[in-house]
Parts: sequence; structure tokens; C-alpha cells
Amino acid sequence: MSTNKKVFTFRLQEENFKKIKYIADKNKRSTAMQIEYLLEKYIEEYEETNGSIPIEHKRE
Repeated sequence: MSTNKKVFTFRLQEENFKKIKYIADKNKRSTAMQIEYLLEKYIEEYEETNGSIPIEHKRE
């Protein structure tokens, strides 16, 4: 399956990882999808307070 998601290494403290995994399990999500969800929510909150974040659309 093709995806446009960026792949990168992400390090977390073990305790934070375990807590996010716990939340993900409760929400029936993978840990990666839970992290993505949390980031999306944070970005939405940031943009509500600070305005839209401009993104240049370049092909990589």
C-alpha cells in the first residue's frame, strides 16, 4: 500500500512511550497512530491561537 507519510526515527523516554501505548490501546489505535493523532490535535490548538502555519508544497 502506498502512503505519503514521512518516515523518521523518533525517540521517547520509556515511561512516556508506555503511557502513550496505554492510551493507544484504550482508543484501539496503534502507538504510531496515537502519536500522530496527538500531534494533529496540538497543531490544531497551536493554529487556533497563533494562526495558520504556512507550508510550502515541494516534491521531495
